[in-house]
Amino acid sequence: MLYKVADTYDDEVAVLTESLMSLMEPLLIITLGVMVGFIVIALFMPLISLIQKLT
Repeated sequence: MLYKVADTYDDEVAVLTESLMSLMEPLLIITLGVMVGFIVIALFMPLISLIQKLT
């Protein structure tokens, strides 16, 4: 009986973690996109200000 309960619990945990990861995936992608965007902007802002000072 305990083996059946353990198997059922293992299946439930597997389904729960799978669904949680599928929900977290878009959030991680958006977070990484924002971080990369911030780095790109941080790299190009000094260049833009330098170009504006030269003209």
